Amino acid sequence: MPERYIAFDVETPNSANSRMSAIGVAVVEGGEVVGEYSTLVNPETHFDPFNIQLTGITPEQAAQAPTFRELWPMLEPVFSGGILAAHNAPFDMAVLSKCLRAYGIRWRALADYVCTCQIGRRSCLGMPNYRLDTLCRRFDIPLDHHRAGSDSMACAQLLLRYREMGVDPLRFRRRYDLLHARTLGGSAYC
Repeated sequence: MPERYIAFDVETPNSANSRMSAIGVAVVEGGEVVGEYSTLVNPETHFDPFNIQLTGITPEQAAQAPTFRELWPMLEPVFSGGILAAHNAPFDMAVLSKCLRAYGIRWRALADYVCTCQIGRRSCLGMPNYRLDTLCRRFDIPLDHHRAGSDSMACAQLLLRYREMGVDPLRFRRRYDLLHARTLGGSAYC
């Protein structure tokens, strides 16, 4: 796996899905995870009770965390250094796009990505579903679901397992229009 993949996961504070309350990143290069990072994010917006229950992140916890604007100078070189990867990637890509727009951050118009849900759907036939927790059970990957650091590491591990199966993630490469928050050439949702 000579490519460099930036597996990431975001948690959101509310149903608008336009801000992050947490982000996790796991970098895959040379057939292994070579770096990981996760943090809470102050979304500077309200929290819905559903999201608090799902993620366990409260407004009080996030209030002490850096904002996306404060994190971006550290995230940008990492995100610029490879192909983005996420599970149900169009969701995470949309949140990233909306955060960049909300903070007036210019990064790039287009970003290549792969979706570990889509790869699983095409490579692991006969599964009851292709949710992250289901695929992690299939491959015996540890997961503390809806924790950004754990979810991003699980995504990275799925990429490695797919590669071990002989699946080339690049066959599933898609392009995301960050300016308009959409996958080019159609939807890639699971």
